Amino acid sequence: MQSRNFTRSIRTQALGLVGWLLITFTAAALGAIASVDAAAFYAELIKPSWAPPASVFGPVWSILYLLMGVAVWLVWREPQETKQALGLFIVQLSINALWSWIYFVWHLGSWSFVGVLLLLMLIIATLLSFWKIRQMAVVLMIPYLLWVGFAAVLTWTTWQNNPMFL
Repeated sequence: MQSRNFTRSIRTQALGLVGWLLITFTAAALGAIASVDAAAFYAELIKPSWAPPASVFGPVWSILYLLMGVAVWLVWREPQETKQALGLFIVQLSINALWSWIYFVWHLGSWSFVGVLLLLMLIIATLLSFWKIRQMAVVLMIPYLLWVGFAAVLTWTTWQNNPMFL
């Protein structure tokens, strides 16, 4: 069976990459809107000694969104049925953007923790779905999974340490 990679023109593949990066960075922008005052809010919280400074989050998330965009594009390029995998990616990306609103704007500690756990489950489901289609996409998404796992622990800890804020 001939791969869709070879039947799509270079132009179509390039447009697909740009499209997936736009979708991914649109979610990033929606989360960033909610995070406008995040540094000030984060500074007020009682954080564990291992919590990174606020200045770390922007660069880390930028790299993660780039990796996610390339990963989903690699899956999109494949000839097998990708509808479920791409749908899972969109759902987890939506929860990702929503989490910033729950935590930084609405200050809902318990809901932010539930949200980050849901996000972790959706990322794992997405990775399992991607694995069947393109393993390199999973490799690109592993840093995201690890970072969100770290974020889950940080969310729990800051929520528990700051009941007056969250």
